[in-house]
Amino acid sequence: MNKDFFVGNRRALADQLDGEVIILGAYTLLQRSGDAAFHFEQEANFWYLTGIDSPGWKLIIDHEESWLIAPDVDDIHQIFDGSMTQQEAKRISGVDTVLTCSEGESLLLELSKKYTAIYSLGEDPHKDHYDFVMNPGPVLLYKKLQETFESVKDCRKVLASLRAIKQPVEIEAMRRAIELTVGGFNKVNANMHNYSHEYGIEADFTHYFRSNGASGHAYDPIVAAGKNACTLHYDKNQAALENGQLILLDVGARVDGYAADITRTYAYGEITDRQRAVHVVVEKAHREIIELLKPNLNVKEYFDTVDDIMKEALDELGLIKTPSDYRKYFPHSISHGLGIDVHDSLGGPETFQPGMVLTVEPGIYIPEEGIGVRIEDDILITETGYENLSIGLPTSL
Repeated sequence: MNKDFFVGNRRALADQLDGEVIILGAYTLLQRSGDAAFHFEQEANFWYLTGIDSPGWKLIIDHEESWLIAPDVDDIHQIFDGSMTQQEAKRISGVDTVLTCSEGESLLLELSKKYTAIYSLGEDPHKDHYDFVMNPGPVLLYKKLQETFESVKDCRKVLASLRAIKQPVEIEAMRRAIELTVGGFNKVNANMHNYSHEYGIEADFTHYFRSNGASGHAYDPIVAAGKNACTLHYDKNQAALENGQLILLDVGARVDGYAADITRTYAYGEITDRQRAVHVVVEKAHREIIELLKPNLNVKEYFDTVDDIMKEALDELGLIKTPSDYRKYFPHSISHGLGIDVHDSLGGPETFQPGMVLTVEPGIYIPEEGIGVRIEDDILITETGYENLSIGLPTSL
């Protein structure tokens, strides 16, 4: 991604907001333990508009002019942690000017005299559903701006709609991430009989991704043997592997800022007819659901049809006794957007549109039997139908 990509994204956002002032904040560092911070990962909207992968920065867009405000970094932190220079930030982002903190404060004061209303990023509307503390960077800025300007409006939905339609350069980055992920799966599957623990599989994926140029995993990898697969976001990856288990692998590389997200379920040794039957119906549902996808398909119609397909799959396995059994054995959504975030927003569209990339991931989880099967591919909506970007990886056991 060169600076033209980020400049174009800023212009597109400004056009969508009729040229009003936009002020956004980056994520901040978060404590890992003691005096150590977690590895930094940037807020996706801020990266989409700037390419800056460093904490504490601020972006201001006023019509076609843009500024970055650098964080203050004292000498001690500069020695230990380093920081992005103003010249580097300008080169990456293509902004017109990079300011110090004090210069940025002066600019904000000037803008507050000129404008009464601006746009920024408010609190995530889904924050109450999460079981973690949100990164405070963007919201702290939002609240500070509310003290400075008469009206601060949230541009989250507009940004989500822009990001939902992937540009060719984004699709190319995702192809590379998916290709690398497929390579990792092939390596692991070919070596499956040699692993003794879940962590060995995780380690080989990590080595493959990093040694082939990826920045790493796009999310914490899931390597779930047997009953562990019934915990949907299982990430301990510590258990010993036992003959006769199914191993669920949900893994994706990150390349040039973009994520892959692929799941396969493999046999470890000799498995039972029941385990095989579960995999067969999930594989069948997976194929049928992908075939539904096309431009202008109504999103609600898609989810309703998926419900019919998955209920039929569960019924075939004898798992539907009451209506509540449906979500007991298939408790997650069939699809989500994919891009910078592994769960990228599609902007709440009524229909699927060309350029959208989403996952298709049917799964059946039977805790009482210790069986969990999921198969997931990454799908690009095209002008005439769809392209399965991860078609090169077989779905078989």
